[in-house]
Amino acid sequence: MDELNLLLVLEVTIGLLLVAVLVGLAARRLRVPYTLGLVLVGLGLAIFARLDIPLTADLVLGLLIPPLIFEAAFHLRADALRKDLAPILTLAVPGVVLTTLVVGSIMHYFAGLPLPIAMLFGALVAATDPVAVVTLFRRLGVPKRMQVLLEGESLLNDGTAIVVFNLVLAVILTGQFNLFQSVVDFLRVAGGGLLVGGLLGALISGIIARVDDYLLETALTVVLAYGAYLVAEQLHVSGVLAVVAAGLLNGNIGPKGMSPTTRIVVTNFWETGSFFANTFVFLLIGLQVNLPLIWENLVLIGWAILAVLVSRALDVYGLAWVGDRIPFRWLHILYWGGLRGAISLALAVALPSLLGPDGVLVQVMAFGVVLFTLLVQGSTIGMLIRKLNIIERDEQQVLYEERHARAVSTRTAYQHLKNLYQDGLISEHSWRILRPLLEQRSRSLQSLVHELLRRHPELALKDLRNARLEALRAQRSALMQLLQNGVITEETFSRLAAEVDEALALELPPWPGSLLRRSAEEPPIRHLALAIIQEQDFENAAEAMAKLGVPVTVLPSTGGFLQRRNLTLMLGIPEGQVEDVIQALQASCRRRVEFVAEGAARGLPLPLPRPKAVTIGGATVFLFPVEHYEEI
Repeated sequence: MDELNLLLVLEVTIGLLLVAVLVGLAARRLRVPYTLGLVLVGLGLAIFARLDIPLTADLVLGLLIPPLIFEAAFHLRADALRKDLAPILTLAVPGVVLTTLVVGSIMHYFAGLPLPIAMLFGALVAATDPVAVVTLFRRLGVPKRMQVLLEGESLLNDGTAIVVFNLVLAVILTGQFNLFQSVVDFLRVAGGGLLVGGLLGALISGIIARVDDYLLETALTVVLAYGAYLVAEQLHVSGVLAVVAAGLLNGNIGPKGMSPTTRIVVTNFWETGSFFANTFVFLLIGLQVNLPLIWENLVLIGWAILAVLVSRALDVYGLAWVGDRIPFRWLHILYWGGLRGAISLALAVALPSLLGPDGVLVQVMAFGVVLFTLLVQGSTIGMLIRKLNIIERDEQQVLYEERHARAVSTRTAYQHLKNLYQDGLISEHSWRILRPLLEQRSRSLQSLVHELLRRHPELALKDLRNARLEALRAQRSALMQLLQNGVITEETFSRLAAEVDEALALELPPWPGSLLRRSAEEPPIRHLALAIIQEQDFENAAEAMAKLGVPVTVLPSTGGFLQRRNLTLMLGIPEGQVEDVIQALQASCRRRVEFVAEGAARGLPLPLPRPKAVTIGGATVFLFPVEHYEEI
């Protein structure tokens, strides 16, 4: 019987994963949020397939919540959190208490629920779950600070909401309430959870720093995520807050003791684990919703939704002023992005067995609120972000994307027609007509792209970074292929892959420098040169330096009595190549004569009509000896 149950669990798990993959493909094609698709499919399975999966609070809180919380905390940078700690803590602690009181009061005085049950419901829906919103934020390019505000609040208010919920539930079950004791219990449970998570996070981070095996280090992070929760629960403190503290500590301290390969493996592992956990959570939300019961209690659910929206407005607009100023437009996004999800689901599933009919009613209201926030708020927040112009896109970036896309599509069309012609699928007559047209258009579009990159070095830098990452990924893929084919040994692969992983993990400075790190076999850099050239000469100079293997960093500048835009090239000159570099610069940056208005040459506001010949161009080079250098 146990074997049959195990096989059934395995079959259901694999089936749900298959459904999730199909939903993901459809969501990407239809451009709708993946999590919303999962909820809708879960509803469909519950209605049409009559799939009923028994759910317990321990399953959700103990198995699915830790990877979600740990992954989010692991990737949240401490310095970013510290900058907005005041508004985040205000929303996560007083905000949870305010939500509990406001929602509870509305449900008691307007919807007619008993006050203890109303307050329990208020605590249950106080935890936000902005997974769908944060995913959208990342895709749309919303400012990082807004993501930190929403994620930071969610991480901390999950734990505080659970603590408040358990305190209210204890009052209902025991029939006793003592305000002082409740405050003491809150501080003990919340503070104890943070302390346990912090201690375990520091301990595991210290062990990771002494281990050099990416598989063992990844396993240690799994032990930390689930161990922090289990240990905290055994000590009767907050397991969720313990996972938050452990993830924050391990994510900010642990990577310093990890190799580049380990950092990449751990990051990818937890992104995958979070994806699986999210998949099951949102499918289960859809599967657990009882639509007939929701329909029967539609008026009560309407009051619950109104209460949640009112309390969220009071939280965001009334408390977010604490700390550094948050732009007012952002408050609308924080308000509408306060979705409810996994925590509310986990707390609601155990209520019927504890509270009987009252528990069933609270569960139905909770599912109604979760469904509304996911389907209505989650599907419309993208439109609100665009309406409020939260995403401030650079016009030049948009222009570059358009020109680059046209150039790539034209080149692809040319290559496709060429293949068709070579395979005999189109006539030579058609090929001779279309070939020069496509070639001319491709050259014209490429010229426009090059001109834009030349005039805007920041765009060129972004393009260089993307190209560099693609090159490094291709190198790693080639190494893996060599290993699989038996061309290189595991030891050689590990050593070379570590070099590539280190380059991938490298945080580049805001200038391109050398695209790839110099190998140990290349001659050391002995001189640093600053060469000032005109913008028109940049492509020739860059090509000349590339042929010599000299790394170039471009710094835009303005100089000369004409106040013309020029470029300063910072060159790392290898040993024995000083003369070659200077000669190449002088040859590629030729002096020429341009005619400008005499008044403009003197910087007058009204140029005189008589032109004056001015010699410009060439390269001015400053040379400095280098005693020691480090590549970053």
